[in-house]
Amino acid sequence: MTTNLSPAQAWQKLIDGNARFVGGESVHPNQDAARRSELVDEQHPFAIIFGCSDSRLAAEIIFDLGLGDAFVVRTAGHVLGDAVIGSLEYGVDVLNVPLIVVLGHDSCGAVTAAKNTVETGEMPRGGLRDLVERITPSVLAAQRAGFTDVNDMVIENVRQSTERLLDSSRAVSEAVDEGKVAVVGVTYRLADGKAECVSGFGAL
Repeated sequence: MTTNLSPAQAWQKLIDGNARFVGGESVHPNQDAARRSELVDEQHPFAIIFGCSDSRLAAEIIFDLGLGDAFVVRTAGHVLGDAVIGSLEYGVDVLNVPLIVVLGHDSCGAVTAAKNTVETGEMPRGGLRDLVERITPSVLAAQRAGFTDVNDMVIENVRQSTERLLDSSRAVSEAVDEGKVAVVGVTYRLADGKAECVSGFGAL
């Protein structure tokens, strides 16, 4: 059981799975006992999905995936940190996954919190402060471009996260340069379940 997909083929599988989900035609692949047994000693996911922790953004469901299909990492606002980057590098270097998807969504609470902080000057306390500080550059960039809606800021945050990942990880950026991996920024619409590409690096 190996995955020899190109980045473009892996991305097409996600597009197809999301189309099934949007159309109410999910097939729920790779979720039976045979698949479970197949995965006891090894895994060969074809996609890494780094998404927001929001409960409405379950990656395996919205892309109609099953066990062993996706290596999933989630933080509120898909904020990058050392542990996240290490996890993504594991997926690239050890598991040889050809695709990384950075997944955001409209009405994101973490982006909304950063927007509120920029507008009021009031910082939240505790660990939420760190999240807000990391998302604030995206809010400011969107505002400078004339955008005031939080969903436009979500798109900017996805774009900046994809760029920041490549800036922060030599392993990922080299894999992209070599054509082994593509990095895609995607936003998800809660109302209709549609996932849309907003940025991309590599051969798609």
